Amino acid sequence: MTSSRAENRFEEEKQLVTQTKKIINEGKNAVDEMLAGILAAHPKHLASVEGSPRSVIARDGPRPGKVGIVVGGGSGHEPTFLGFVGKGLADAAAVGNVFASPPPDPILECAKAVNGGAGVLFMYGNYAGDVMNFDMAAEMAAMDDIEVRTVLTTDDVASAPRDQIEKRRGVAGNFFVFKAAGAAADMMLSLDECERIARKANDRTFTMGVALGPCSLPQTRKPNFEIGEDEMEIGMGIHGEPGVERGKLQTADAITDAMLDRILEEMQPTKGDRVAVLVNSLGSTPLMELYIMNRRVAERLADIGVSVHATWVGHYCTSLEMAGASVTLFHLDDELQTMLDHPCDCAMFRAG
Repeated sequence: MTSSRAENRFEEEKQLVTQTKKIINEGKNAVDEMLAGILAAHPKHLASVEGSPRSVIARDGPRPGKVGIVVGGGSGHEPTFLGFVGKGLADAAAVGNVFASPPPDPILECAKAVNGGAGVLFMYGNYAGDVMNFDMAAEMAAMDDIEVRTVLTTDDVASAPRDQIEKRRGVAGNFFVFKAAGAAADMMLSLDECERIARKANDRTFTMGVALGPCSLPQTRKPNFEIGEDEMEIGMGIHGEPGVERGKLQTADAITDAMLDRILEEMQPTKGDRVAVLVNSLGSTPLMELYIMNRRVAERLADIGVSVHATWVGHYCTSLEMAGASVTLFHLDDELQTMLDHPCDCAMFRAG
């Protein structure tokens, strides 16, 4: 074998070694094949808009006189966003490619499909591509006489300082903001009220995450960031955006404490306050580890006299197979607790 052929073979073998293992067909088809599988699994809950397969609507949700709730964003975060489409929560979700915003057209088709004459509320994470495309869709909807309001989720306390909240990203706290607004719409409240409740929920939702290992996109099957075998990064975003601190891997209690310290500093709870808790896997972190973290969350909240009204532990806003977790606290009052407790029936989430 010549030297050049040997070098080429070495490079090919090296590339194969660095590729991650995935149960997919062609990477470029992963999102559409996933959608086909989701629709096949949940025909009583979900359907796609005719002629717009990336626009997914609830079979039981949109109705005359009701505010339409449209969410959306890139794929790879399941069950966000599709899993939260159903009666009592979101009426539709616009689906983008992996970690990429949906284009304006499927967003517009969602708005048309859920418009019951009372207006439509767009809700999505605060990312530049999403903002641009959802804003374009809102302008297009206005030309069809559909009134659209927008609420951006900004719960990631690590992504910008408190005096720059408008720059913060939306992460797992989407879950609580969508839930509150979806309940308000299901109660037939006005567009003004649905928007107000969504903004209030967003203002009272706080998330902090930790990453232990990268994920890889189906198209590339390459890790999207590098981190040492004995390292962790506090505050890393769900697309691999830089966090606030990288260091040696610590114990579950130490990691949870570091995250809660930042959250509680932001939230400023007082004794007797109520919260809902979400301990979320970023993808590959198992339930055992999540429940170990939740044990520490419960201890810390009890120590300061904050009561836990409800807790969710599991996969709610993932980042493909990223190793890591996030903790979200939803600072409740009577109104938000009512919205949280309101029944919903979605493809991947049910309450009440």
